[in-house]
Amino acid sequence: VQLQASGGGLVQTGGSLRLSCVVSEGALTNYRMAWFRQPPGKVREFIAAISVDGTTTRYSRSLKDRFTISRDNAKNTAYLQMNSLKSDDSAVYFCAADENVHTLVNYDYAHWGQGTLVTVSS
Repeated sequence: VQLQASGGGLVQTGGSLRLSCVVSEGALTNYRMAWFRQPPGKVREFIAAISVDGTTTRYSRSLKDRFTISRDNAKNTAYLQMNSLKSDDSAVYFCAADENVHTLVNYDYAHWGQGTLVTVSS
């Protein structure tokens, strides 16, 4: 399976972005999906995860009010909608997929995209 993240870029404080993650060489319905991010000089952190059918989601407590994860299995694509962006949101954002579809609590993901850079300017 290959994951391709896109949609990052430069945005002003308070703005919005929607990131996309296209899954190829495999059906999206085989995977739970998640988004992580890694700010400069910091460790990678969990943002959100979504079940195969999209009915169950899990979020980082600090981001749940501004970020929304979703998926369109017909398009083999997962999304991350980010609103009210702050400078602290500047990071490389990664999408991830895993065949262990029975839990969203496990943060171990087998497949990772290359990351897309989000820069929030004040």
